[in-house]
Amino acid sequence: MTSRLVLCIGDLFIPDRAADIPAKFKKLLTPGKIGQILCLGNLTDRATYDWLRSLAPDLHIVKGDFDCDPSSSTLALSKVVTHGSLRIGFTHGHTIIPPGDGDSLLIAARQMDVDVLLVGGSHRFEAYEMEGKFFIYPGSATGAMGMGWWGEGEEPVPSFVLMDVQGDVVVFYVYQLRKDASGAESVGVEKVSYRKGGSSQ
Repeated sequence: MTSRLVLCIGDLFIPDRAADIPAKFKKLLTPGKIGQILCLGNLTDRATYDWLRSLAPDLHIVKGDFDCDPSSSTLALSKVVTHGSLRIGFTHGHTIIPPGDGDSLLIAARQMDVDVLLVGGSHRFEAYEMEGKFFIYPGSATGAMGMGWWGEGEEPVPSFVLMDVQGDVVVFYVYQLRKDASGAESVGVEKVSYRKGGSSQ
C-alpha cells in the first residue's frame, strides 16, 4: 500500500502578524517530499502561496476569516479530499459556531460526510476522536498572535501537521516549534494515528 504525505497548514498571517514561516520549519518542508497540501485559510500573501505551490502543486485552500484579497473571494469555506477509503474534510473553522463546540463539529463532519475533519482558527494544535470521527487542529505554522478563538494572552506554539495516509489508517505527525528558557528553538514531533471506523492512539 503506497502512502502519500499531506501537509496541513494554516493561519499564517504573513506579513500582518508574522514575518515568515519559521526557518526550522522551512528546512523540513522541501519540494519532492509532499504529495498534497491542505491550507486551512488565512494565507494572506502571494509569496507564501508561491512557496507552498513549490512544495506540491496539488494545493487546496479554503477561505479564512481574514482572507480579504479579491483573489480569495472565490475560495470555498470547506472542501473534501479523498484518499482511498478515507474522506478528509477541512475548513478554517470560523463557520463552526460556537468555535470548538463538539456538537457543531460533529454536525459539520456529518454534513461533509468525512472521517477526518481538519479545522483552523484556534492557532494551537489539538486532536481527538468523537463518535468515530477524528478532529484535528493543525494550529498556526507561524504562531500568529492574538486571534485564536481559544483566548488572548497565551502565546501560541507554531505548529503544522503532516498526514501519512495508508489505506484506512492515517498517521498525523505534529511538528511544534518550542523555545527553552534560554530562547533556543527546537522542533518536537508527536505522532497520532486514526483508523477509519473509530480508533485512535
